Amino acid sequence: MESSQFELMVEEHKDAVYRQMTRVCNGREDAEDALATAIMLAFQSLHQLKDEGAFRGWLAMIGRRVCSRMRQHPKMQEVWEYADAHQLIDRDAEPFEMEVLKGCVKQAVEELDESYRQVYEACEIEEHSLADAAKQLGITEAAAKSRLHRARAMVRDRLDHSICAR
Repeated sequence: MESSQFELMVEEHKDAVYRQMTRVCNGREDAEDALATAIMLAFQSLHQLKDEGAFRGWLAMIGRRVCSRMRQHPKMQEVWEYADAHQLIDRDAEPFEMEVLKGCVKQAVEELDESYRQVYEACEIEEHSLADAAKQLGITEAAAKSRLHRARAMVRDRLDHSICAR
């Protein structure tokens, strides 16, 4: 399957899979993170898909596994470390390479405005609680929560439009 065909299939099925993820992950925010991770993992493991007609179910299965692991480990450091730690990534798989994924995530985080990057790095990379991050940054918890939510959305959007999504 070519990457353009993969993109078309993702576009066709991502809303249905997202609706499943909101139930499985118990919330929109985790569902968004799980879906983004599932799409990256699906692309990386595309060679394992035997029947293109089963794409939606296959993507949903990957998403359910990601949700399950997120519940067990709610503080993901970074997407690739999480996926690697739980053996969701086959390091020998082609055409996707871990270095490309790392570069895409790193670039997406670096492109965030300073205020969003600070809270994203504090909570997602350094694993500080939202309250600790807010205190460290001198902002309210509500502001930190809002910035973190926006930062996650911006990172997902940048990843959707990066070489990782192709």
